[in-house]
Amino acid sequence: MSERAEIVIIGAGTTGLSALREVRRHTEDVLLINDGHWGTTCAAVGCMPSKALIAAADAFHARKGLSEFGVSGADDLTIDIPAVMRRVRRLRDDFVKGPQSVRETLGERAISGRARLAGPQEVIVGDRRIRAGKIILAPGSTPIVPKPWRAFGERILTSDTLFEQADLPARIAVVGLGAIGVELAQALARLGITVAGFDALDTVAGISDPKVRDSAITALQKDFALHLGAPAELAAHADALRVGGAGSSFEADAVLAALGRRPQLEGLGLDTLGVDLDERGQPPVDPQTMQIADLPVYLAGDANGERALLHEAADEGHIAGRHAVATRDERLRRRPAMAITFAEPNIGMVGARHADLDPDTTLIGEVDFARQGRARVMAANHGVMRLYARKSDGRFLGAEFCAPAGEHMAHLLGLAATHGMRVCEMLAMPFYHPVLEEGLRTALRDLDRQLPDEGRSDLAQCPALGIEALE
Repeated sequence: MSERAEIVIIGAGTTGLSALREVRRHTEDVLLINDGHWGTTCAAVGCMPSKALIAAADAFHARKGLSEFGVSGADDLTIDIPAVMRRVRRLRDDFVKGPQSVRETLGERAISGRARLAGPQEVIVGDRRIRAGKIILAPGSTPIVPKPWRAFGERILTSDTLFEQADLPARIAVVGLGAIGVELAQALARLGITVAGFDALDTVAGISDPKVRDSAITALQKDFALHLGAPAELAAHADALRVGGAGSSFEADAVLAALGRRPQLEGLGLDTLGVDLDERGQPPVDPQTMQIADLPVYLAGDANGERALLHEAADEGHIAGRHAVATRDERLRRRPAMAITFAEPNIGMVGARHADLDPDTTLIGEVDFARQGRARVMAANHGVMRLYARKSDGRFLGAEFCAPAGEHMAHLLGLAATHGMRVCEMLAMPFYHPVLEEGLRTALRDLDRQLPDEGRSDLAQCPALGIEALE
C-alpha cells in the first residue's frame, strides 16, 4: 500500500509529541508512527515513576532525623514495599493517560508499528509504504544491558523493569552511578534495601568539580556503599550474583543496570540516507535545526545521543517540527545546559561545567552549607555549591552543586546564564531571610570579592554581616 503525507514523525515520546504539536500548528497532513507503548519514557518508566519512588523513600527515611526535632517513637515505623510499588504504578498509570490519548485524538493518522526508512523521503511500516515531504525521527532510547548480563535473566533490572516489580529483593547492586543510578540507589537504600553502587568512573552524577564530587560522595555514602573507579564484573554465586569492582565485592539478589541509554537506531534505515555515519551509527545533525546534513530528515531527542533529558527532548522536538514546516531557514538558540539529580542533597550543574573551563580565565565562588542558617534549622546543612565566572568581566558561566534544594537554586542560575548576567547583577537581586538561597548569595559574594570594584556603588556591594543567624 502506497501513501503520501506532508510530515511523518517516527516516535511518540516527548520529542515526537513536541514535534507533532508544532507541526499541527501548520498542517494536519501528518502521520505519527510509534513502536511499543504510547506513554513516553518519562511518564512510563523514567522521570515520574522514579520521583514517586524517591518520595516514598524520603518519607520513610525522614524518621531517622525526627529525634533532632524532638519527635520520638519513629523507630516503630515500618514500610510496606509492595504497597509502595503499587502507589508508584498507580501514579504512573495516571501520568501516561495524557500521552496515550494522542493516539485516539489522531485516529487513523496514528500508526502502531516499527518504521524504517527506505530513503530520505520514504518510510515503510508493515505493508505500508509512505512517501513523505519531511521525516522527523524521534525513536528514543533504551537501557543498556551488556550482552553477557542477559544470561542472568530477571535478576538484571533496568529503569524499564524496576517499577513493574511487585516486591523488591533484600540486596540490590546498582551498576552505573550517573543521574539515574544515583537517584535509584539512594531511594532503594532509604526503603531499607541493602544497596551497593558501582561505577567505572571516580565520580557520581556526572560531576566534574572535585570539591562538589567529594561532597556528593560523602553524602551518598551515608545511605549505601560506593565502589568507584573500576568496571563492575558479574558472576553467579550460589543463589546470588556476585558483583565485583574497585577491589571489593557484593552479594546481590538482583542487579540494577544503570549504564545509560542507547539510541534506538538499529533497523531504522539510516544507511539509506546516503550520508556518512560515525562510530556510534549517528549521522551528522545540526544542533540548531536537528536536520541531518541537507536532507528533509531530522533526528531529535534521546536518539541523537546528545542531551538525553526531558526538557531537551521537548526543545528538540519543537525545533525539528518548526524547521520542518518553516518557509525560511531558522536556527534556534539552545538553552544553557542544566542537569539535576534528585538525590538528597540535590546534585547538578548549570551552564559550563568545571572540567570545561580554563582555570586561567575563570574565578570560582563557593559556599559550604554546613553552617548556613536555614539549612541548620532544617537539619539539611550539608553540601557544597561552586559558581564559575569569567575573570575579565564577572560574567556568570556556570555552576556545579551538591546542595539542599539545589533543584530550585539551579533555576535561578539557569535564568542568570540565559541572560548572560554578571555577578554584580545577580547580587543586585533580592534575597529574603531566612532562605537557603542566602547560601547562593554567599557564593556570589565570594566571587565578587575576587573582581575589581569598577567604581560601583550599589546594593550589589552590600556585604555580609558576619553573623551566622542573619546570613
